[in-house]
Amino acid sequence: MQVLDLPRSSVLWRIDLDELPPRTLSHRPPYPMNNSRIVLESRCTVTDAETGRTQWFVLGASCKTEQVGAAADLFLLPNADFMPILGRDADGEDAFMHLKTFARAGDTAGRFGGAAGEQQPDRLRVPIRGTFAAMALDLVTREAELLADARAIVEGTFSGDPLMAHSRIRRGRYTVTIEFPIKTMNANERAMIYQSDTGPVLYPDLDAPAERFMDRLDVAFAAHNAPDWIEFIVRRRTIIAEGVEVYHYSEPIRHDDVQTAVYRFRQDAPATTERIALGGTR
Repeated sequence: MQVLDLPRSSVLWRIDLDELPPRTLSHRPPYPMNNSRIVLESRCTVTDAETGRTQWFVLGASCKTEQVGAAADLFLLPNADFMPILGRDADGEDAFMHLKTFARAGDTAGRFGGAAGEQQPDRLRVPIRGTFAAMALDLVTREAELLADARAIVEGTFSGDPLMAHSRIRRGRYTVTIEFPIKTMNANERAMIYQSDTGPVLYPDLDAPAERFMDRLDVAFAAHNAPDWIEFIVRRRTIIAEGVEVYHYSEPIRHDDVQTAVYRFRQDAPATTERIALGGTR
């Protein structure tokens, strides 16, 4: 079957301050125009049984807040981890959200182009239309082999070929599919036991109303050693001392109504690329 190859897929966006006012920047960039290409870590698809609507979201790889093209002092201080999330919500709107993680939870950065003293939240959601000069996803799919049992997964681990997982979780009105590459796989060929440990992956709040799904997305690491259950360790605000909170992978959550499939990409499998323009951009 054809399976999304996330590490070979990417998002490409363009900012151009000569065309659009800034909405996501915390500093004046050295150049008014820049294109950013970021590979993908995870895709999350949510189907609502009550409405029949499907939403999807993708997570880009983490990077650091920076000045692009500067002659020196490339990393902004205070620095933050930066993870982009983008997708199409229940209303069909293409939206962008970044997660910025500073040394302490609750720290913020100023907003370039905003009012004096205005601060960006560490979770900032904006519509793609009117924010970016252009944005597009390049989704690469390849023929993949389903590894149907523990023996096949163990043998697939030793093959050296890339592995991908799809976890389908059902809860109430929602069916959620989380797709992610398996970056770490443990294998025991004597007992025929395997266990993935990988992330970050997108993790949805299954108690959220459909229109709030993107706002309440978070990231997690995932582990499983059987097809019918999976555990996540979710990134949360975590108290480490009196009055001090950080973002840390600290909340374990188990799901039992699950179907997790593991796929193997053979190195010579042909690939196809689909480009999806977001926000009505060119």
